[in-house]
Amino acid sequence: MTDQTTERTGEIVDLPTWLASHLGGRTAEEISAEFHTLLDAVREHGKKGSMTITFVVEPPANGVESAPLPIGVESAVKAPKATAPKALYFLDADGNPCRDDPRQMAIPFQTAHTTTEFKDAH
Repeated sequence: MTDQTTERTGEIVDLPTWLASHLGGRTAEEISAEFHTLLDAVREHGKKGSMTITFVVEPPANGVESAPLPIGVESAVKAPKATAPKALYFLDADGNPCRDDPRQMAIPFQTAHTTTEFKDAH
């Protein structure tokens, strides 16, 4: 790998300005939407989240010095989620989860006979 220093003769483009123009502004719009999704999730769940923006710059094709540089922008959002509800289980003799405590005796349950007749309270 060679060490090349480039003398800059003009003004350096401001990164936010460049990002706003990348792919006709589509990238900035997508990143903004993801950022607001992250903000909403943090506010809703009360937990922290994060967003990473990565600039991927590839060397010119075939090593040609004057060839254009492919530049991509990638983003990754780690938004908080709601905590999934849990249910309680017991382990049976084989180690399988079950809803009823295997150490307790089962009580037979019968549904009472229903009627539509009411006794007079007099």
